[in-house]
Amino acid sequence: MNPIWRKTHSDFRFNGVHYEFDELQEVGYSLVKEGESYEIAIGEFLLDWSTDKETLEVFTSGSTGKPKKIKLNKLHMVNSAIATGKYFGLSSKDSALMCLPCSGIAGKMMLMRAMVLGLELKSVEPSSNPMFGATTNFDFAAMVPLQAENSLKQLSQIKTLIIGGAPISMSLKESLITFPNAVFETYGMTETVTHIAAKRLNGSKNDTINNPFEALPNITLSKDNRDCLVIKAPKLSDEEVITNDIVNLATETSFEWLGRFDSIINSGGIKLIPEQIERKLSTVIDARFFVAGLPDASLGQKLVLLVESVDISSEELLAKIKDLKGLDKYETPKEVFALKQFFETKSGKIHRSQTIKLL
Repeated sequence: MNPIWRKTHSDFRFNGVHYEFDELQEVGYSLVKEGESYEIAIGEFLLDWSTDKETLEVFTSGSTGKPKKIKLNKLHMVNSAIATGKYFGLSSKDSALMCLPCSGIAGKMMLMRAMVLGLELKSVEPSSNPMFGATTNFDFAAMVPLQAENSLKQLSQIKTLIIGGAPISMSLKESLITFPNAVFETYGMTETVTHIAAKRLNGSKNDTINNPFEALPNITLSKDNRDCLVIKAPKLSDEEVITNDIVNLATETSFEWLGRFDSIINSGGIKLIPEQIERKLSTVIDARFFVAGLPDASLGQKLVLLVESVDISSEELLAKIKDLKGLDKYETPKEVFALKQFFETKSGKIHRSQTIKLL
């Protein structure tokens, strides 16, 4: 008997055309040889997927360090696609938009979901504004926060939108609260075959801004002695996944994400979580930014703010920050640095360590 992954759903369509599993090799080869630059990664994935191997190699995003090559079980990827379909209520013949690069796990899984669930998938070149000029509606799409922010005027054309890959700013969350269609923030990583938890972003403000992430079915959660999330997902991984994400665990299936353990700043003995500070600062900063700890003779590390902009006054911005309610005095940056452009990972996330080197 063929493994479950050695077939495509009868309703699967890729850019309007149905392909059987046995045709994926030819399609992949054609895209690699003759496709647009962004289609080469799609072709390479199809070539990998259509072999007899039960696993395939993928790279982690590299947003917190050097990208690592890991192996994923194809059956686990199928299970992830099925879980996504059930959680978000997707049906065969639903339309979906693929606007993330297939070089990363998020793009690969959009293609996987289409093949497994029978979605009609339209692929477009990944960009910061993937909905620009789009005239059709979609039942499902996945974006990173920057894409969602740049597509706000057309997001109503998407029935169910999931946003992940990076923290979502408070200003974007505020913009999405009254959206007519379903919008979710997702939590996951390459090791868990994309998302393992989600939370609804639109609805009443009290129910969405601070509500916890809810795990998808068949996933249980715990914490280690660092207060970092530990994920048990037997259908997605043979082993528990120990993360570096600091969380408040509400139940064994829900949590509040606080920040990264490996990004904690120790300033004068005070432990600061950059992601928590950034959520507060997002109310007064429109450009991309992040906070970091730089070596300091007296404090050990001093908190600084890096902003991707050449049009700001560091002094004026620092004055606004100091007047910000809810910001502890230890959470106020000692300096502000304005940079023309941040370094990015291949998946479009801010490469913090490389950007800091610019200083």
